Amino acid sequence: MQIRDLPYPDPGIPDVRSGPRFLLWLGRNQLGGQLKSLSWGLLHQLGIAGLPIGAGVAVQAVIDRSGSRLALAGGLIALFGLAITVGDTMLHRTAITNWITAAARLQQLLARKTAELGSALTRRVAAGEVVAVSTGDVEKIGWFVEALSRFLAAVIAIALICVGLVLYLPELGVLVAVGAPVLALSVLPLLPRATQRADIQREKAGRATELASDTVAGLRVLRGIGGEELFLGRYRTASQEVREAAVRSARMWALISAIQVLLPGILLVTVVWYGARLALDGQIEVGALVTVYSAVTLMLFPLRHFEEIAMAYSFSRPSAKRAARVLSLERTAYEDERGGLAEARPTGDLYDPATGLLAPSGLLTAVVCGDPDAAGRLAERLGGHAAQTEKNPSVLLGGVALDDLPLDSARASVLVQDKDPVLLSGTLAELLDIPASGAVTPSAALTAAQCGDVLDALVQASVDGSGDPMRSRITERGRSLSGGQRQRLALARSLVTDPEVLVLDEPTSAVDSHTEARIAGGVKELRAGRTTVVFATSPLLLDHADRVVFVHEGEAVAVGTHRELLAGATGYRAVVTRETDDAGTDGAGADNAGSDDARTDDAAAAPGEAGGPAAGAEETEHVMAPVPSGAAGAANEMEESA
Repeated sequence: MQIRDLPYPDPGIPDVRSGPRFLLWLGRNQLGGQLKSLSWGLLHQLGIAGLPIGAGVAVQAVIDRSGSRLALAGGLIALFGLAITVGDTMLHRTAITNWITAAARLQQLLARKTAELGSALTRRVAAGEVVAVSTGDVEKIGWFVEALSRFLAAVIAIALICVGLVLYLPELGVLVAVGAPVLALSVLPLLPRATQRADIQREKAGRATELASDTVAGLRVLRGIGGEELFLGRYRTASQEVREAAVRSARMWALISAIQVLLPGILLVTVVWYGARLALDGQIEVGALVTVYSAVTLMLFPLRHFEEIAMAYSFSRPSAKRAARVLSLERTAYEDERGGLAEARPTGDLYDPATGLLAPSGLLTAVVCGDPDAAGRLAERLGGHAAQTEKNPSVLLGGVALDDLPLDSARASVLVQDKDPVLLSGTLAELLDIPASGAVTPSAALTAAQCGDVLDALVQASVDGSGDPMRSRITERGRSLSGGQRQRLALARSLVTDPEVLVLDEPTSAVDSHTEARIAGGVKELRAGRTTVVFATSPLLLDHADRVVFVHEGEAVAVGTHRELLAGATGYRAVVTRETDDAGTDGAGADNAGSDDARTDDAAAAPGEAGGPAAGAEETEHVMAPVPSGAAGAANEMEESA
């Protein structure tokens, strides 16, 4: 793989069982590039190792006054110099190629995982950690992949030098052959502690990155409540912890570097002292001593690669572990092994077996949850983003499990807009230029989402003077817009997509009541004939819904229209109006005395069977539910304050 061939057609399926396994997988997938780099590295290292031969021959030729051998020595030195030049140039080229291609593979894997998980990614992993993996961790992992081939070339070169010295001059060669492994392995006892300190540094740096990301994302709110200094103080503390951890790690690596200088120096002094005695006794020639001395001196260069590979592995291992943790996240087992569903686009009722929630096809269904976090998790489940378990089986669309669908089909069928949607930078036309059915135009979607004032604001802020709001630019994450404006643009984007099922989690929480009522009417009109599920507690939205489901403690406990549930379901009334009747404060969830309404659950029959929810079974509504303690407490506090 060459850099010009990037990106990869398919980055592959990574081994994410652990960080080292992921690094090994990256190395195996670049075997060709690693072998090229190893070959050029050997040429470079052996060229360096050959210089002492030429130097020794030259010295001995001068002593013996031999012009022919001196010329031979010059030719050898020139040949080895050429090998060093070519080898070093090509080694650098291939090694950097390995670095860039490994980084590109990892970034493609991260991009694919981000597209697969969507908004569920930041619910499972902190945004700062994702940023750290896609930036600093990519660099560290690429460093290790690049250094690996150079390290292997150095190992082979040292082994060949030792063997050559033993054959050339056994008296000194044996000493070098014994000392070289000791030098190479001398830092091993210090590596565990150095790795531990590097892990601590990476962990603290990741936390600081997460804190900085959260602070920047919430800067507008922090300014509103005067919390800037508090969070800046926290970041300063985290930054100092990173600095201290980096200093502690650097001290350990400085000790390792010192050992890598001290021990080779001792070996060199020993070789010179012992060789000088042998030369004085006439046992070896002066040229042979120069050859061995030069070989030991130049052998220190490949020995430095042992320190580098230790550092590269120590820094890349926690990075690979973090990358493997992100890449191991799974949406669901969406690949259908049975076949036949690859192009399926199921239609029909949306049914969740875990809660008993049923959203009939073609209707606007509102879902009320007393717990906002539970509402977010349920919205995620309806989109097929939650992992399937025994207690949480897959959501069904028209009797077909979303987990059995390929990802593309599931995404095309059900779209989930969470309560904090993200607007990417670019023009408004680019924001709305997304895969869609084509049945809903951007103009109709903007009208339904009541974006008239947003368009006016974009025109006023436009710098091109065209007066066309579709050409106006939206800043990163829509920071130049208010929360309500961002929310309405995100709603318009979802409406343009026109999926079979649209799930909206609190789509109007940041707008005023008048705009909210108009949005509710516009969405209902535009989505006529399409299945829409809205998680909300606002009476203005609930009153426009064809059907309202009250979910309490993970179970659909009441079904009806908004007005019917207000009159008959105490728990529902407590959540929506923040009020409770005297008869409902005992927590029994019963209606007024004498009520004999009975509950018939949405899940009374299995979906897809005759009479089941997927078959469009009729329901007995007005199911009573216990008053959520939090809602009752809130209502009591309001009454006491009044």
